[in-house]
Amino acid sequence: MISTGAMAQSTVVTTTSTGHAAAVQIEPEYRTKIRTYVTEHKVRPVETREKIVVGQPVPREVELEAVPADWGPSLTKYRYVYSGERVMLVDPSTRTVVQEID
Repeated sequence: MISTGAMAQSTVVTTTSTGHAAAVQIEPEYRTKIRTYVTEHKVRPVETREKIVVGQPVPREVELEAVPADWGPSLTKYRYVYSGERVMLVDPSTRTVVQEID
C-alpha cells in the first residue's frame, strides 16, 4: 500500500472575477508572523455591519492595509483587514477576501 501524508502548508484556491483560479499558500511560520504582527502592532479590528468572509468583497468604506514584506513574498501583492480577531487577505483589485488567517 502507498500512503500519502498531508503537507504542512495551507493552500486555498479561489476563483477570480475572470474565472481563473488563484492559489494562496501560507507557510505555517508566516501564519505565526502574521499573528505576532497583529498582536505587537496592536492592530485595531475594523467593525462592519456584515461579517467579512472568504469569497466576498470587503465593503468600500473599509480601508485595506498593506501587507508587510515579512509576511512572505507571495503575500505582498495582497492587502489585509483585521476583523473579528481574524486577519483576512484581500485581493486589492476586486476587494474580495481570498484567505482567512487563523
